[in-house]
Amino acid sequence: MNLTKVALHSLGCKVNAYETEAMAKMFEEHGYEIVPFREGADIYIINTCTVTNIADRKSRQMLHKAKKMNQDALVVAVGCYAQAFCDTLEKDEAIDIIVGNDRKKDIVAIVEQRVNDVIDINDTGVRHEFEELKIDGMEEKTRTYIKIQDGCNQFCTYCIIPYARGRVRSRELQNILSEVDRLIEKGYQEIVLTGIHLSSYGIDFRNEKGQGEQVRSVSLIDVIKQIGGKKEIKRIRLGSLEPRIITREFLEELKRVEAFCPHFHLSLQSGCDATLKRMNRRYTAEEYKEGCRLIREYFKEAAITTDVIVGFPGETQEEFEECKKLLMEVNFAKMHIFKYSKREGTKAAVMAHQVEDSVKAARSSQLLQLDEKLRRNYMEKFLNRRINVLFEERIEIKGETFFVGHTREYLKVAVKTEENLANRIIQVETRELLNNEIILAIF
Repeated sequence: MNLTKVALHSLGCKVNAYETEAMAKMFEEHGYEIVPFREGADIYIINTCTVTNIADRKSRQMLHKAKKMNQDALVVAVGCYAQAFCDTLEKDEAIDIIVGNDRKKDIVAIVEQRVNDVIDINDTGVRHEFEELKIDGMEEKTRTYIKIQDGCNQFCTYCIIPYARGRVRSRELQNILSEVDRLIEKGYQEIVLTGIHLSSYGIDFRNEKGQGEQVRSVSLIDVIKQIGGKKEIKRIRLGSLEPRIITREFLEELKRVEAFCPHFHLSLQSGCDATLKRMNRRYTAEEYKEGCRLIREYFKEAAITTDVIVGFPGETQEEFEECKKLLMEVNFAKMHIFKYSKREGTKAAVMAHQVEDSVKAARSSQLLQLDEKLRRNYMEKFLNRRINVLFEERIEIKGETFFVGHTREYLKVAVKTEENLANRIIQVETRELLNNEIILAIF
């Protein structure tokens, strides 16, 4: 009997990747065959992204590509772009079904019924629960992601995600731990906790009453500690954090978790107070710097990485220089640099004093050069020492075979070998930089 073939494609963040994996698992459990995203599928599921205008365009392109590959296939738009621009997609003849956020758990039934299913996830008169999705692992065989939180209450002026994902919803701790146990059985040693606004995990619980009318108090650190108590898990990583979660108390608790990896992706966006205020970011540049200082007090060689937006509306040359100065002072291990682009439906899109594209490009170029310098400086600190690496996969570089993996700080390390080192933690001796991304090591 031929199974109906389903192809899935994920755009955007790691949360989307997790959800796509979970949807694939649901289709498999219902007897469908999961196939690569190319010609020949009967159903195409595209988990869309709307974080930028470019993400919107890529989402539309993939939806149209699916229909071109098989005119008779069902093309299903899922996720953030589908949620935020449902009205637009309903007019697109390439798309057969639209499924919003908070409905992915019902994806199989929705497809079989051939109906659209998008609800208003920002309806404050309705209590929206965390959408339970489960996976048995990711394509990577050593590291896997667990989604523990959805939604965002921050409403930064440049961001449409709160409108696409809704308010903060946290996953029950016991459900998280049950998924960790399943992943342990699959052999995973490294867990990455992810969410749309990870730092907010548990705040929705505090607004509820549990048994005996006691307010539940569970936060991100509780999740980390509980997972860290499982001896099979050797590494715990965190997705992007907001600066205000970094307190002495939080870091003291993290320090006690042996499996915690000292890699902090601490969202910045700008190092200038005036720009931060226009962005509706709820911290100052000085508070951010203090958070980084605290991190290094507890984790001396921690990798601190960040995101920076250049050319935000109203950003003057002086404000840009102020931002650049902070970036050098913090001395990041890696920076992701983004040129601001207008996002329809956000406050920033209609702000006065939009910055010209040529100015954005020039400022972006400066920060990219700075990033390359800082990244290299950080990598060089780890040369000529013994260090543990969790190896992941075999790659070829200029005709030579290497096995690569990551340190606890998420530095990529390669050794020249034909041996299969997958999912093994091995101590190696670092020697030199193979390139701007990889450190060469020997046994």
